[in-house]
Amino acid sequence: MSSCFYGQSHGRKTEKRTVPHLHEDKYWSVVENHRVAGGGVVQRQVLYLGELNDNQRAGWVRTIEAFSGEKAGTKQLALFPDDREAVPIPGCETVQVRLDKIELRRPREWGACWLGLYVWDMLELDTFWKQRLPSSRKGTSWLNLLKALRCYRQIDPGSEFRFHREWYLRSAMGDLLGEDYSLAQKDKPYRCLDLLLKHRDGLFEYLKGQWGNLFGAKHDVLLYDLTSTYFESDPPVAGFLGKKRFGYSRDKRSDCVQVVVALVLTPEGFPVAYEVYPGNTRDTATLEEFLDRIEKQYGKFQRTWLMDRGIPTEVMLEKMRSRGIDYLVGTHKGHLTHVEKQLLEQPWIQARESVRVKILKQESEFYVYVESHDRVAKERSMRRRRLKRLWASLHELRNRKNITRDNLLMHACPHENGDRGIKERSRTRLWAGSHLSAKSSRICE
Repeated sequence: MSSCFYGQSHGRKTEKRTVPHLHEDKYWSVVENHRVAGGGVVQRQVLYLGELNDNQRAGWVRTIEAFSGEKAGTKQLALFPDDREAVPIPGCETVQVRLDKIELRRPREWGACWLGLYVWDMLELDTFWKQRLPSSRKGTSWLNLLKALRCYRQIDPGSEFRFHREWYLRSAMGDLLGEDYSLAQKDKPYRCLDLLLKHRDGLFEYLKGQWGNLFGAKHDVLLYDLTSTYFESDPPVAGFLGKKRFGYSRDKRSDCVQVVVALVLTPEGFPVAYEVYPGNTRDTATLEEFLDRIEKQYGKFQRTWLMDRGIPTEVMLEKMRSRGIDYLVGTHKGHLTHVEKQLLEQPWIQARESVRVKILKQESEFYVYVESHDRVAKERSMRRRRLKRLWASLHELRNRKNITRDNLLMHACPHENGDRGIKERSRTRLWAGSHLSAKSSRICE
């Protein structure tokens, strides 16, 4: 962004001719250049000067060149605060600055926004979205709004209303896209998101190719997990057909309705597919649908699925083995006793500097017993912190003069609730149910 006196010779003029004398009037303005995406420049009028003669115009040009630095060559200046009495005499011009009058007006985040648009261009997303998101009849550029929303999610994620109320004005997206504040109108972000949903599968297929070309991303190993997000709103009325439901809350907010979000990722973090389920959906009821979807969308391939032990059931694991699908999943605690004796007889194999494993093969599955010294140190540290909190509570109780039953319960309950999520964990962890190919098993060995 720069200021200039724009026109045929560094000035912008408005010409007006009168008849019959054919007299030409020139009206000048000081404008500010804003460089936007695509290499274009948008000008904003800063100061209207009116009609100027040649001497006045030359004076304004010299003034603007001194401030904007756009004149060819460089000019060295020495800056000193205005309250300094004795100013040194350097070998260049000196300028005294009134520091108490310096202020910053409407700062905007530019670098992160520029980088977000640069990544957009790297992925060539305009190629995919340009035909699918035409402008509206009223001139709204849904493509530019999608670019702004995408950068917003990457830089400072929040709600669509926050995008409209705060972020768009605090960022340089309008300057980079050549758009005004009408792009962030309150209802437009929601309408734009509605237009994207029907292109979800096509977008994932397009991104799969782009990630493979740019970053060498592979899809032979997939991570599958589920999470939930809750809403602090009124419960749904009877007969409500939406996805907001009461269910198991991972956020410990069983008093709120929620939705369940399932996501498939590559080890590098590239998303492959996702789905939003009703809030009362069980984790075990989602896996088979995703297996079919991935095969239909990306074709059959020798993939390995990684997931938590609570997602697949034994019936589902048997189906995966029959379909030739590899997986790596944690073993249920109740099943450990069946393989404990055999695992103890296996030798240790050093997998990493601080990790060693035992491998047991049973029929078409491999059981991998993992011991991590770093994990041991982490869990010991967690227990020490818990013990310190308990000792502090005991000292506080001992120093009290009058301890009643009610006060004791009021004091003990918060610690009990706070430590509910901290459980004693074993110093080792067992990964089992791993149906791997012979090639993968050799890598483990």
